[in-house]
Amino acid sequence: MISFNYEIEFELDNELILSEWISNAIIEESFKEGEINYIFCDDAYLLKLNIEFLEHDTLTDIISFDYTLGKLISGDIYISIERVRDNAKDFEESFYTELSRVMIHGILHYCGYKDKTEDDAAVMRSKENYYISKVS
Repeated sequence: MISFNYEIEFELDNELILSEWISNAIIEESFKEGEINYIFCDDAYLLKLNIEFLEHDTLTDIISFDYTLGKLISGDIYISIERVRDNAKDFEESFYTELSRVMIHGILHYCGYKDKTEDDAAVMRSKENYYISKVS
């Protein structure tokens, strides 16, 4: 089950479409959907988590806590709407495209994709683009 939670004045206007899109991506990656919580927040909220749990004193657009067991995808995905807005401007993307990218990015990590090396990041970006093309 996919749920959307809001810690700021922000709300998705297409929760059902996004939920189905994420579910379909999980199936296409040969995984099963467990409990997935998206938590939309601001920079301050995410920075606090970044410091407390990851010991990183930097702003980020996403932090995910992976509870996946075998092929059952579960986790909490925290997304800073402020970072997504700024990144959309910096990358000259629409807010919706950038938000979709970050949302599927967390799921792809749960499916085992990495992004620490250039090669891994290229594969991740390709997968992100593939799934974004299915929701746009």
